[in-house]
Amino acid sequence: QVRLVESGGGLVQPGGSLRLACTVSGSDFSGYTMGWYRQIPGNRRTTVARIDSGGIAEYADSVQGRFAISRENAKNTVYLQMNSLKPEDTAVYYCKVDFTNYWGQGTQVTVSS
Repeated sequence: QVRLVESGGGLVQPGGSLRLACTVSGSDFSGYTMGWYRQIPGNRRTTVARIDSGGIAEYADSVQGRFAISRENAKNTVYLQMNSLKPEDTAVYYCKVDFTNYWGQGTQVTVSS
């Protein structure tokens, strides 16, 4: 059974940093593109960052230069380093194996003073 588990969310002040992790179990996804997405209640889920099997990353304009996605294939884990956080980054963050229906359960990130 494929399972994605996110961790690392929490409450942080504006300007602070958090590092999210998503570990995949049940299969090897080193050959797949992995993505981080976020959702605010009442809004659709949007792309934050994606990383392909070769390590090439792409970012939403709103996080470019502040967030960094990386992966550690030996651990079947993808990370999202979030720096210079803003209140508008507050959302539930999800990881996904792209081009599949495999999603994590989500982790809450709240940026507030």
